[in-house]
Amino acid sequence: MIVEKYKAMLSDKSVIRQLSEFATERGKEIGYENVYDYSLGNPSVPVPQEFTDAMADMLKNRNPMELHGYSPSLGITSVRERIAASLKERFGIPYTRDHIFMASGAAGALAHAFRLVTEPGDEILTFAPFFPEYHPYVDLTGAVLKVVPADTQNFQIHFEAFESMLNEKTMAVLINTPNNPSGTVYSAATLQRLSDVLREKQKQYGHAIYLISDEPYREIVFEGVDAPCVSSFYDHTIMCYSFSKSLSLPGERIGYVAVNPACGEAEVMINMCGQISRGIGHNCPPSMIQLGVAEVLDQTADLSVYETNMKLLYEVLQELGFTVVKPGGTFYIFPKALEEDAKVFCEKALKYDLILVPGDTFGCPGFFRMAYCIDTDKVRRSLDALRRFVKEEYR
Repeated sequence: MIVEKYKAMLSDKSVIRQLSEFATERGKEIGYENVYDYSLGNPSVPVPQEFTDAMADMLKNRNPMELHGYSPSLGITSVRERIAASLKERFGIPYTRDHIFMASGAAGALAHAFRLVTEPGDEILTFAPFFPEYHPYVDLTGAVLKVVPADTQNFQIHFEAFESMLNEKTMAVLINTPNNPSGTVYSAATLQRLSDVLREKQKQYGHAIYLISDEPYREIVFEGVDAPCVSSFYDHTIMCYSFSKSLSLPGERIGYVAVNPACGEAEVMINMCGQISRGIGHNCPPSMIQLGVAEVLDQTADLSVYETNMKLLYEVLQELGFTVVKPGGTFYIFPKALEEDAKVFCEKALKYDLILVPGDTFGCPGFFRMAYCIDTDKVRRSLDALRRFVKEEYR
């Protein structure tokens, strides 16, 4: 007999993926260059040339068994050492290799983090708006994801609602900054207040509450915006990182877990990750890709295009009367729809070949997401379609 819970998920597929598939099919009809596809957060800038050169050099000059064999369970030791050294230099936190576990992207890192600190029935709190896949990521571990309502004025944390939802079952708080879908970067004041609340509740409940920080957009921060290191504020922080966005490597599925050394059981937790991998099959990310990213740890792809695209969209959205919080990073913007039902709004936009994602699954009904990781030329051409859409449907 097949498992019903996974069968039931077939009727609740990712809205983002469905819209992306629609855009692909529409592109076959009219040319994909004429479809203004803001659905999927797939990086649109090339990988750094230095990464390509490093990979070519390895393939030419290094032992094939080193490149293509299994890595150790926790990841290649030299790679973990270099990541720890980079984090220590950047953020002043004394990471060593014993605090780093190599994972298959941020999703793989999160899969380990959740299982490190929760048992079935425990609760993890996160904040709207949030990445919709957090629900299957958490709920299928047996833990329960609870969503704190959004502060839609600025998409920082709604602390009154958050504190009312904390309870003895809360074992972890999951944050994502810079944030998908809003583009908001949590301020130092927000992170300090969050840390103070968690420290107080740890004492009250008599157990640790872990802060799981999902950071795939850490390097995509716009001019003048401060993006503090989350782990600097709170000892019990588990950093979950991916190179997918910073290096434009989503298909290579490479990232890591970094447990704050100030957490009392940090080294044990990293070793536990190796055991968790045995149960979930997220083990031994590709050796060659681990070695490749180690060569370019302090580099990024040319991320400036995302800020260019953001400015173009933000200006026109404001011009057209949208309520929208200016993103501080990522490649997403999250305006309020021009009618109460964002699903209806996004359906109307399809007539203009604008592929927009309603905010309901992000925990913010009435808003919609635009993933502007597309060519700047296409962004510019989409603006006329956006103007026509608003004029003909709402004015």
